Amino acid sequence: MTVKAKGPPRLFDTGALYFSDRIQQLMDEGRLDPLPFFLRHSRGDWGEVTDHQWRENNAALHSGSRLESFFTVHRELALSIVTEADRSATLIRVSSER
Repeated sequence: MTVKAKGPPRLFDTGALYFSDRIQQLMDEGRLDPLPFFLRHSRGDWGEVTDHQWRENNAALHSGSRLESFFTVHRELALSIVTEADRSATLIRVSSER
């Protein structure tokens, strides 16, 4: 059975979804659900990036470049979501893991 998320469709292929070790730990502890942020990313909501990065991401939808979003979960936790240029994979990591 396939479950479809409500809301706008994804704008690009996201490839395989990977979580950093820290994200996985937070998920295992029940302290984080990164999927709402992933859905926002896949629908072209780049979160709290600069205007310049927002424009670059929008252009990358057509040029096939790398896409990166940034979301603040709370004061002590921010996420970075990166989809590779070839759209083969998307990584969700804590922003400090760069």
